[in-house]
Amino acid sequence: MNTLAITKFNPTRAIWMIALSLAVLFAQTVTTTAKTIPGSFAELAEEVSPAVVNITTSKRVAASTDVNPILPEGSPYERFFRDFLDRNPNRRDVPRRSDNLGAGFVISGDGLIVTNLHVIEAADRIQVEFYSGETLPATIVGRDPNTDIALLKVESETTLPHVGFGDSDIARVGDWVMAVGNPLDQGFSVSVGIISARNRTLRGSYDDYIQTDAAINKGNSGGPLFNMDGEVIGVNTAIISPDGGSIGIGFAMSSAVVSSVIEQLKDFGETRRGWLGVQIQEIDEDVANALGIDRVSGALISEVMDGPALDGGLETGDVIISFDGAEVQDTRQLVRRVGDTPVGKEVEVVVFRDGEMKTLSVTLGRREAVERLTPASAPDDGPAEADVLGLTVTEITDELREELGLAQDIEGLVVNEVDQMAAAYDKGLRSGDVITEVGQEKVLTVADLEDRISEAKEAGRNSVLLLVRRDGSPMFVALPLS
Repeated sequence: MNTLAITKFNPTRAIWMIALSLAVLFAQTVTTTAKTIPGSFAELAEEVSPAVVNITTSKRVAASTDVNPILPEGSPYERFFRDFLDRNPNRRDVPRRSDNLGAGFVISGDGLIVTNLHVIEAADRIQVEFYSGETLPATIVGRDPNTDIALLKVESETTLPHVGFGDSDIARVGDWVMAVGNPLDQGFSVSVGIISARNRTLRGSYDDYIQTDAAINKGNSGGPLFNMDGEVIGVNTAIISPDGGSIGIGFAMSSAVVSSVIEQLKDFGETRRGWLGVQIQEIDEDVANALGIDRVSGALISEVMDGPALDGGLETGDVIISFDGAEVQDTRQLVRRVGDTPVGKEVEVVVFRDGEMKTLSVTLGRREAVERLTPASAPDDGPAEADVLGLTVTEITDELREELGLAQDIEGLVVNEVDQMAAAYDKGLRSGDVITEVGQEKVLTVADLEDRISEAKEAGRNSVLLLVRRDGSPMFVALPLS
């Protein structure tokens, strides 16, 4: 026979047990926190500082040809300045030197130093000061304006302390980082913070910035951003600030970008990036629907240039799904991946075209060698006008071509007016745009446009895809059909 034991409630014992549980939980929390927050950064600073350098540059600057001060009429200083200039007639023609300060870090014992290009740009004298106090002149090995990175070289009789690159791709938001540099000429200054964000862009096609709240000021440019293992995961490059001082929003170009650039500068003295030869744009839901693709990812080709892509069979309207065995999420990722791929390499490119996947083989060219990108197109013209999808369009005539300054190889329909209440206006279409394709087929006449719209409706599409040119640049726009 089973018996149920009834125990009398003891409030004192219950409170003691709750307190004990909270104490255990608190102890676990403290233990976990202690593992992630360093007690001191002193050892790390001592370890890496000898590899960090202060950089001072100077350049010859022509003096202004007009040094007359702007003074109120009748000012008592007016005569003083006139007399001064009369006694020194050649002073305004005397050139002067302009100095610039920055930081950098040594990456090899034989004296290779990484910094920002803007630190040493146009300099005719570069001096590098080491942690030991020694100062050496530096020469430029190579530079890359696209990432604002430069590689310098000093000659030393001894092997120099140096640091290596870490993997910025595994760095996480919230990780501790340390910036070392020459802020406001206060050399070898250390600041710490966390990674605030990843994969930031500021201006360039190859941007991959780490955002940090570690204090970065003028003079920190070119200095290293270290992880807690003493590895460089970024090059401190820029800040956002209303007054030029740190407000906790700094940016370091990631080592994933920098290390690749530095290898090319070491080998060639310049960058040699892969080039596919296409213009691309992002895919949104409307574009995906118009293409009949069930994913809002990849890169949509808006134009194919004379070059590798054209030779490899890529076409306008293709969606690049995969490049060289890796899935493509967006245009930025594709640009980075193509640029990091060796020139001359044959790669597989998987595209979505006409409802199915196609695998093409493309041999990459070199971006730096491309002086002029030429669209692959053809010619012809005709008249007539129509109102469709909130647009008033006209067939291109010779007179209209001349009036709008359109190149001879531009074919399509010119947008005369856009209904401001229509979706076309919200999508950014404007008067003067040229519609060259609809539903991924060329349109030369109003009849072509109407046929493409009818075909899209019969296929059950909710929107139709237009390829539009504005000032020579192409873009895809998906317009709803209802």
